Amino acid sequence: MTGGVNRPMRPEDVPWVAALEAGTFPTPWDADAFRRLLGRSGVLLRVREDADACPVAYGVLWCAADQGELANLAVRADARGRGHGGALLDHLLAAAAAGGVRAVFLEVRASNDDARRLYRTRGFREVGVRAGYYRSPREDAVVMRADPGGKRL
Repeated sequence: MTGGVNRPMRPEDVPWVAALEAGTFPTPWDADAFRRLLGRSGVLLRVREDADACPVAYGVLWCAADQGELANLAVRADARGRGHGGALLDHLLAAAAAGGVRAVFLEVRASNDDARRLYRTRGFREVGVRAGYYRSPREDAVVMRADPGGKRL
């Protein structure tokens, strides 16, 4: 893996994050959605920079009480396969665990084998399916869960 650093998302990151979001997901959040989340309690917004301090990935994790939900994780296409997504996910899970989160959930497209493989390497396991959850195209979501505090609930 190439070097890099994880840091909190800043207002000046929002245009880049929104562009990556739009290029990654069929039903993307807009820039205003990210702006509204900045500084909100219980929301971890992080950006991963490569060794040259260029942003290559971002992640959003909601936290409420002892549970979290990985809402978004995206890596720039030209930076995929270099460990940035895994490093950012590790950072988000560690931050969540440090804040008392004991279980993190996510939904991922059933066809997204690369993401499912990444999540499994970080301790996520498949716990359910939401039929027809995604639009454009219509597809099932696989629900996954990890226990970042090391204890299964």
